[in-house]
Amino acid sequence: MTTPTEPGTPLDAEDAKLVTLARGARARAGAAEGAAVRDTDGRTYAGATVALPSLQLTALQVAVATAVSAAAAALEAAVIVGAGVAPDPDSAGAAHDLSCPVVITTAADGTVTGRHRL
Repeated sequence: MTTPTEPGTPLDAEDAKLVTLARGARARAGAAEGAAVRDTDGRTYAGATVALPSLQLTALQVAVATAVSAAAAALEAAVIVGAGVAPDPDSAGAAHDLSCPVVITTAADGTVTGRHRL
C-alpha cells in the first residue's frame, strides 16, 4: 500500500534524471507508461509497459526486474511517467521488495503528480 505525499515539491537532480530516463523508455516503446529506478549504488534502470498476449508487466515491474537482473540489492527511488496516479499494488510490491522508499508519479510531460511512500 502506498501513502501519497505532496505532489508539488520540486525534484532533485537525481530524481529528475529518473524522469528523463522513464520518459525516454516510454517514447521508445510507444507505451502508455515508462519507469525508471535508481539502486543504492546510484545505477539507473528504465523500462516501459509490456503488453503481450502471454506476458503483462507494468513499466515499474520491468524497471525493477532489470535492476534485479543486474544484481541490485536495494532501490533508492522509482519514477513512473504517464501514470499520474498511485502505482498499482503489483508495481508497488515489486519496488517494495527491494526496499524502495518512494515512487514518484508524473504526467507524460514529467510534471510531478504524486510521491508515494511505500
